[in-house]
Formats: sequence, C-alpha cells, structure tokens
Amino acid sequence: MADTPSIPLLTTPLTEEHIALGARMVGFAGYSMPVQYQSVIAESKAVREGAGMFDVSHMARLILTGDKVLEYLEWITSNDVSKLTDGKGQYSLLPNSQGGTVDDIIVYRITENEFRMVVNASNHAKDVSHITNLNTFAVEIQDVTNETAMIAVQGPKAKEVLAKMSDQPETISLADLFDVVHCKIAEIECFAPCSGYTGEDGFELICASDKAASLWKALLGAGVAPCGLGSRDVLRVEAGLPLYGHELDDDRSPLEAGLGWVISKTKSFVGSEPINQVRAEGAKTKLVGVQLEGKRLPLAGMEVRVDGKAVGVISSGIYSPLLEKGAAFAFVASETKLGVSCVVEMRGKEEPGTLVNKRFFKRA
Repeated sequence: MADTPSIPLLTTPLTEEHIALGARMVGFAGYSMPVQYQSVIAESKAVREGAGMFDVSHMARLILTGDKVLEYLEWITSNDVSKLTDGKGQYSLLPNSQGGTVDDIIVYRITENEFRMVVNASNHAKDVSHITNLNTFAVEIQDVTNETAMIAVQGPKAKEVLAKMSDQPETISLADLFDVVHCKIAEIECFAPCSGYTGEDGFELICASDKAASLWKALLGAGVAPCGLGSRDVLRVEAGLPLYGHELDDDRSPLEAGLGWVISKTKSFVGSEPINQVRAEGAKTKLVGVQLEGKRLPLAGMEVRVDGKAVGVISSGIYSPLLEKGAAFAFVASETKLGVSCVVEMRGKEEPGTLVNKRFFKRA
C-alpha cells in the first residue's frame, strides 16, 4: 500500500530568522514553528524578568467592515462588542449554536464600521467558514493573514523597550490592556494592541509581512529574547489562560472553563440559550489549578483523585519555572473544593498535590 503523501508545513515570514538562530522547529497548526531556542526554562524566565518575543504570525488576522459590522459581531461573539470604543479591544468567544466554543478570539474596534479579529491558527479555516456562514449582514471579511506578520513582545520591560523604539513613546508607555496603538517601531508601521498570552505586559505587533524580518532583527538588537512555543505554553498556564482544544472545544460549555466574564448576560447571540441554561443550572465541572509537590510533568488526560476518588482529569500540564514544580489545569466535579490535597495518577504512581486557583501567576 502506497504511503499517503504528507502535506508540507506552512512557513511564516520569520521562518528563516528562526532557523538562523538555531531554533528547534516543530509542526504546529500546519506551520513550521520554533518550539525553543535555548531552553523552555530560560525563555520563560526571560519573559517573566525582562522582555521576550514570540513569532505568532501563524494566528489568523481578519478585517471586518460594513455598516452593520457591529450588529454582526454582537450576534456571532459572546462578549458585549457594543461596549468597545475606537481603539479598544476585548477577549471574546465564537460560540456555536449548541453552546460550545468554535474558538476564542480577540476583537478590536477601529471605527464604527471597521473591526479586526485575531483567531487561533488551528481553527483558521473553521472560523472563517463559521463566520462567513453567519454573515447575513453584508459585512466584508478580509483575511490578511498572509500579507501580515505578528510578533508578541512580552514581559515587565516590554513597554520600556518598545517605547524607546517607537515614534510614540508616551502612548506606548501609558497604554492599558487591549488599547490599540498605531505607531512605528524601528521605523516600521505597526498595528500594536496591548495584549498577549503570558500574563505579562506587552504588545502584539502586526506589520506587513515583508517588514517582519527587519522588525524581528531590530527587537533582537534591542535585547528582546527570542522565545518559542514551549515557553509560551508554560507562561499561559502559569497565567491561568485557556488553550483551544484543551480547555475549550466545540462540545464543552465555556462556563466550565471559568469564562463567564466574557459572556454577555444581556444580549442574544449564537448559542446564548444553551449557555444561559448552563449558567442557570450550574456547570457539572469546573476548571481548577493543580500544584504538585514535585517536579514531574503532568499530562493531559491524567486522572485527578481526592481521598481515593476520581474527581477529574488534567487538561494541560507543565513544569513551572516560576513555582519550580509541576502545575496543571484540571476539569473537576463542580462541588470539589479548592485547597484540598489531591493526587495525580502518573504512569502507575500517585503524585501528591493541591487543588488551587488556576491563576498561578498574577502580575504585580
């Protein structure tokens, strides 16, 4: 029987830069992406202590325009888009009609008739198909993923570094979470939202794809550490942030993942009825943190037990350089209390730990 031909991995405008820096490349969401340059621990610490950067060009970038674009987004997303003013963004969800999640996204308002949306790479085609099928509002959906690149600069020193490289240093320095800054960084035009996926301060810089390598090199020259997907996953778990396919999916209610704060209680939207039903009746499971006593790595699918009884399953797990211990998210029965001792079944051995709040790290 002939082998099935493999589909070549996609590249980003920065792939050659990663290879030149000696990054270990892996396949992720159909792209060849850097998983690490030095080590996951060193890169995690660079972001927690200074400034690090991630190539996130694989994430999809959409521009939505039209007279009814606000009405459209109010219908297809869970959060209250009407509360946004020009130059502000919000974390949100694309729910499905059954009350599950198509994807978690960020929506930015540029003007009354223009918005931008960033969606996960693994859901790119699915998301575009989903929102296109719901587009009865004559909204123009422009996919600018291939024409642009996206670099996330994160860490307590990220604003300081970018301000020095920008033509708008004060605006960069004073930006709040989800503020959008239109500026030049190292003389390169950037759409720069104050956002990220690490729990740290920082910006996600979107520029023309043919300018990405120059921007990357300028950031390197300013002392920003290149970081891979391995450290990005560690940092997002430490910060209590969900990953689609682990904490969110088409079937599970986002209320189980603790995302009620991005779901409007006042508007009707796709899937609002089943979501409101879960809100009224209470979710059967909830997402919690698991802090192990030791350094072993918990993996998705491992069983969590309290007093000898199975109460849940790990959804994401890491070794945390911040805690110097194993840490994880787990979906557990909703009546399970925080602060109680637990064990995680790891390859035939019970590893002791404690059920805790899922936010292991909070920025000072």
